[in-house]
Amino acid sequence: MTNRILPFITLVFLSTLFSIVIGDDGVAISEQYPLVVSTWPFKEAVRAAWRAVDGNHSAVDAVVEGCSACEELRCDGTVGPGGSPDENGETTIDALIMNGVTMEVGAVAAMRFVKDGIRAAKLVMQHTKHTLLVGEKASAFAIAMGLPGPDNLSSADSIRKWSKWKENHCQPNFWKDVVPFR
Repeated sequence: MTNRILPFITLVFLSTLFSIVIGDDGVAISEQYPLVVSTWPFKEAVRAAWRAVDGNHSAVDAVVEGCSACEELRCDGTVGPGGSPDENGETTIDALIMNGVTMEVGAVAAMRFVKDGIRAAKLVMQHTKHTLLVGEKASAFAIAMGLPGPDNLSSADSIRKWSKWKENHCQPNFWKDVVPFR
């Protein structure tokens, strides 16, 4: 494990020594900090986040813009509307955001009918004393705060994934030491 962490730490350390950001095409795109970094190669999400940073928006807003791009594009096929369905075949949305300066947190889970998960999570953080809203309460809150909805979040692809899962007797599943009761 240490061998895998050390190159990452070195990379982070070295990146702090440079005052220029190099794009994936090798062209210098900025001489400003902060950097926008993504764990996965979701280039459009990083670009959206960078546009927010470059436009003098907050780090939280940059995260929202990057995550919103992933929700819209379904970066890995699971995130956002039309992404992976739940055990009942419905696509629901989960999202969490944290302000690293204030330590405020906002999250939504199992949110139905509203596609903008990260924006809903930010609204929870900004406009409630809650950390997490779930299901119908998350949906109702997000719509009341002006996010579009209600919408069907499922897609032909998500329904196809669910049908295949059902045909395979609910396998694979992520339950531990049990078989789903059906």
